Amino acid sequence: MKKLKREAGVLCHISSLPGKYGIGSFGKEAYKFAKKLARSGVKYWQLLPLVQTGYGDSPYSSVSCGSGNPYFIDLPLLKKQGLLSSADLKGAEMPCGSVDYGALSESRYAVLRKAFSNFFFDDPDFRAFVKGGSAEDYALFMTAKTVYGGRFVDWEMGIKFRNPTVMETFRTEYHEEYLFWQFLQYEFRLQWGALKRYCNRLGVKIIGDIPLYVAGDSADVWANPELFKLDKNLNPVKVAGVPPDYFSESGQLWGNPVYDWKAHEAQDFAWWKKRLTEALETYDVVRIDHFRGLDRYYEISADAKNAVNGKWQDGPKEKLFEGLNCGESVIAEDLGLIDEGVRALLEKTGFSGMKVLLFAFDGNPDNAFLPKNITENSVCYTGTHDNDTVAGYVQSFETEDFIIFRSRVAAALAEEDILVSLGEGEKGVCDAFLRMALASKARLAILPVQDLLGLGNESRMNIPGTQYGNWMFRLKKLPSAVAMKKLKKYIRIYGRIERV
Repeated sequence: MKKLKREAGVLCHISSLPGKYGIGSFGKEAYKFAKKLARSGVKYWQLLPLVQTGYGDSPYSSVSCGSGNPYFIDLPLLKKQGLLSSADLKGAEMPCGSVDYGALSESRYAVLRKAFSNFFFDDPDFRAFVKGGSAEDYALFMTAKTVYGGRFVDWEMGIKFRNPTVMETFRTEYHEEYLFWQFLQYEFRLQWGALKRYCNRLGVKIIGDIPLYVAGDSADVWANPELFKLDKNLNPVKVAGVPPDYFSESGQLWGNPVYDWKAHEAQDFAWWKKRLTEALETYDVVRIDHFRGLDRYYEISADAKNAVNGKWQDGPKEKLFEGLNCGESVIAEDLGLIDEGVRALLEKTGFSGMKVLLFAFDGNPDNAFLPKNITENSVCYTGTHDNDTVAGYVQSFETEDFIIFRSRVAAALAEEDILVSLGEGEKGVCDAFLRMALASKARLAILPVQDLLGLGNESRMNIPGTQYGNWMFRLKKLPSAVAMKKLKKYIRIYGRIERV
């Protein structure tokens, strides 16, 4: 893949697209959105992980890191295949607005099972997909979830430890359920593949996202327990988190099992390399979340109540990427506590790091996120899915603090010769942030759709450390022609495309 040019992108997860069925999908709204991006000169569409979500509905906590979210399967496209009726679609409609995951979980799988009941199992492409085994562990895991419920560590011994004879009997006994979960992944990949090809034909590339860690109760741990720090009963001995810092006196206890990197290295990192290779086949560019954990990671005893007494351990560093030749196709999420080790790893891999403008204006002239300090081999964001929106951030200020913040933004604009009138409120600041990102030296500038539209914190995607009310944001309608025309104008002004 060619090195990243000076281009622009928009961050909008599939779940946030509008539509009649409760959550965004790979249907017509996604195709319309891609066309709007292309016509505005946008060359990258960034997504959050497309995986089937688990606890808390977070795309960063999945039942399988290689799975696709069945909610994104477009129901009207299933109707075109003859798998659903008009009445089925009517019954699947949900009120517009934020994603209601509780209602979705109760209704969507019933519709998908209806589609499955009308599917021709002997379709040669489907048979080849099942035989290929890419969804094997996922399908078995979800079948066992359906049969036994609960966490896999509490399942009966033969299934918990994947005894080959017991597993073969289980697959045979629950073959139809097993095929249902295979069907979901088959349809997901058919629809996603078609959408991605359409985007690429328009000249829009897809930036995907892979979390560093996997969920403890997942097909990944169940199928590969030797690659994690677990006890003899497959419970974690050590878990992931981050130490105490300015934001939390007790640190953050994430609870994900940490990798046994010695075991991974003994296998030449085969599991991880396969994961990265598949991600780079699924997307055009991949963002690795919590990249610093590959240099050194913070591990905590599984029985700890907080993250105070954890320890730093060495990660695989550049050895993980040997032989992959993926430097120009990876974005490293290098935010948070960054030290010389992480910076050295970025240098060795050649990956682009992230610069977030919302972190820039603390009054420190050496702040790495200030526009004047942003380097070329980086990706500049106004904000991320874990932050306030720009408008929401501005609205949170008291008057005196806003005056200070506004003066710092004005100084940054002057230093970069960006001519913009800030005005008195959040509208001018939002516009300034869009311009700063696009004007920056970074090869790629990414604008969250909320900032593109000037939306407040009612549209925020996630608040880290909270368990409820996240990942629910949806657009009421696609960005207007006026908003996209403005974006196109800015892309031209700041030289992020040769011709539009």
